Amino acid sequence: MKSIIYCIAIVAITFAAGCATNRSKPIIDPDSVDMELYQYDLAECEQIAEQVDQKAGSAAVSGAVVGGVIGAIVGDSNAVKRSAGVGGVLGGVKGAGATERERSQVVKNCLRNRGYTILN
Repeated sequence: MKSIIYCIAIVAITFAAGCATNRSKPIIDPDSVDMELYQYDLAECEQIAEQVDQKAGSAAVSGAVVGGVIGAIVGDSNAVKRSAGVGGVLGGVKGAGATERERSQVVKNCLRNRGYTILN
């Protein structure tokens, strides 16, 4: 049972690391666009998007609570601890993904407001 939990935790952490480094760049219609100005605007919009609050912490806590409740229903105190740990890791991964999606949306909205046509 422990090996399954460790495998799930490793996969979840790997997934979270991939999400954190794989921010999707907006695809713009380059017609009549000064690409030097676009790069400047993109950098500014990405800086603005850094203001998005991290959601991983609160999602990890709620995941741990749900995992602990499930562990309490199906097992003993060791099951509660394991389930809470797995729930916390998976909740943290979910929160990290939500943060990245929101940041990506902020960048796209910022660029739209500056007159760019966003295609994705």
